[in-house]
Amino acid sequence: MKILTYFFILLLTAITLSSCETTYKFSIEVPKKTTIGKTVTATLKEKNNNPIDSVQFFLNGKQLASKNNSITINTESIGVGKQYITALTFYPGKTKKTNNSFEIFANKAPEVYGYKLINTYPHDAKAYTQGLEYHNGYLYETTGRKGQSTLRKVDIKSGKVIQKIDLDKKYFGEGMTIVKDKIFWLTWQAKKGFVYNLNDFKQVGEFNYNRSKEGWGLTHNATELIKTDGSHNIWFLNQETQKEKRKIQAYTNKYAVDKLNEAEFFNGKLYINRWMTEKPVKSIFVIVNPENGVVEGLANLNGLRKEVLKSQKLEDDDVLNGIAFDNENNRLFVTGKHWSKLFEIELVKKQ
Repeated sequence: MKILTYFFILLLTAITLSSCETTYKFSIEVPKKTTIGKTVTATLKEKNNNPIDSVQFFLNGKQLASKNNSITINTESIGVGKQYITALTFYPGKTKKTNNSFEIFANKAPEVYGYKLINTYPHDAKAYTQGLEYHNGYLYETTGRKGQSTLRKVDIKSGKVIQKIDLDKKYFGEGMTIVKDKIFWLTWQAKKGFVYNLNDFKQVGEFNYNRSKEGWGLTHNATELIKTDGSHNIWFLNQETQKEKRKIQAYTNKYAVDKLNEAEFFNGKLYINRWMTEKPVKSIFVIVNPENGVVEGLANLNGLRKEVLKSQKLEDDDVLNGIAFDNENNRLFVTGKHWSKLFEIELVKKQ
């Protein structure tokens, strides 16, 4: 009987201690939406006002200095897009992670552009265009689909293919860009790209993707390759190693701009086709600030696809997908998948 009484007392004591144990419930309070240029404050809260020893804050994986269980974030320094906050809280004998997120939008609507048609040239209607770039008087183009993917050098005025190689049939070719004497060419879902000599199209290397999901469009600035993956993310790669260094997110003042495809960098901005096959099929590209991801412009080129349709039939996925810029002569060329025409245009801002 004494033994039973002893165990009963122990059990009662354990229950009592358990019921007296302090319960901690953490949350991060932060505005869900804001605009670039504004300051955002994120604060760790404990529901029951229990004591906290300390807290460490992380924004997108990078630790930030905090004060009084809060951090202040300058949105101008991180750009637009979804941002992730983690608080690592230290309290009596324990630690806990708490997560939240918020979105930064552009602070004004994008400018809208139309176009002025300057010239029309022939283009191979069998080419499922994935990448397009101007270099030393010629266009360089990559085409897609397994068993049909090619890299080619094209005469602008005649549309004649001067030089061409085929990609291995197991790969679906995507965008390309030229840096010095090398051509960098992406594949779609194989998570790898290839490097070729510019003069003879001989393959001299390959590289793997890291965090980016797929390969869609490719261009470059003075020091980096710039890659799209079909989402709203734009990746910046080391030109020498092809390793992904960082990313920006393309956002207007209202939404994330996804389905980013073939890209070109000129005049300090990114010009990127959107993959838009929903009916009615649209021919649009966006103009993105490469520093912060803000979509500053929207170009409506629907009239060009309508012009092509006057002389040939197009499928829904035969969309605008090819931007090339001649810096020396200030010429902008665009075309599309299976389009029989290449257009030289001038963008015109709408009033």
